[in-house]
Amino acid sequence: MARAGGSISWQRLVPLAFILLAGCRGSSAAPEHMWGNRGVKPGELVKPRAIAIGPDDRLYIVDWTARIQAFNRDGKFDGASFHTPDYRNGRPSGLSVVMEGEGKGNVIVSDSHYHTVRVYTPDGIELTDKKIGGNPGTEPGQLSYVSDVLCDKHGNFYVAEFGENQRISKFDKHAKFVKCWGAPGKEINQFARIRAMTLGPDGNLYVADACNHRIQVFTTDGDFVRTFGKEGTGPGELSYPYDVAIVPGTTPYLYVVEFGGSRVQKFTLEGKSLGTWGSAGRAPGQLCSPWALAVDSRGLVHVVDSLNDRIQRIDF
Repeated sequence: MARAGGSISWQRLVPLAFILLAGCRGSSAAPEHMWGNRGVKPGELVKPRAIAIGPDDRLYIVDWTARIQAFNRDGKFDGASFHTPDYRNGRPSGLSVVMEGEGKGNVIVSDSHYHTVRVYTPDGIELTDKKIGGNPGTEPGQLSYVSDVLCDKHGNFYVAEFGENQRISKFDKHAKFVKCWGAPGKEINQFARIRAMTLGPDGNLYVADACNHRIQVFTTDGDFVRTFGKEGTGPGELSYPYDVAIVPGTTPYLYVVEFGGSRVQKFTLEGKSLGTWGSAGRAPGQLCSPWALAVDSRGLVHVVDSLNDRIQRIDF
């Protein structure tokens, strides 16, 4: 395996025995690219747990050491690395990037154990006027464990929580509370550990409702649209979906990484499964407790292979 900054093409090294027939023509267990090296030096990774891609395909990754590091799309460390102010209580578990509008390129950090949303410039300077939360509680506008945060083109923030609060809260661009929705449970508009969200080209929020083994879809005003998925290992079934990402285009697709299933599954936005990639293990094309994924401007999927301390990039 190459150190960060190097690269290996595994297409010629992985034998055909690793190929998975998963209902998607052309899908193979061989990653298009793979990189990462376990360690605490700059550019190395220790149990990476979240990833975000900026408008220029710059990758931001947070790992178990609480470092947020920046890489190019091929895994070369570009020198940017920063921490949240304190991480003795726990590390951030969610990242996203402002993709359009005011603040384009800024990095949004889910400072999970500190009940806070923090916004940084691409070089790691915190914009303290954008901070949300910090005073834990269950009242509307207060936050518990922050798992993921998104920002839309109008500057509104959508904050996912679990723990005391199983809900999504909406704040405006001035960090003023707007509304929240959700409650603990298994019914529609109820959640059991939201792990991540993504915004679709249809303007809807796609929510990884992890312990309910499903995806729930809402408008940005909190109106329920649809749900799909159930616990299992078959096509269309899910085992602890931990992250979601959408590739835009004429026919956009939703990618879901399954922490429990050790795979990536591809769906239409309506919830039809188009195939899976990956299996449990340590070899190239296999995954060990994957936490996250992101899609770059070329439609390639970067999978955070957490307990293998690496990133696998797939053309799926």
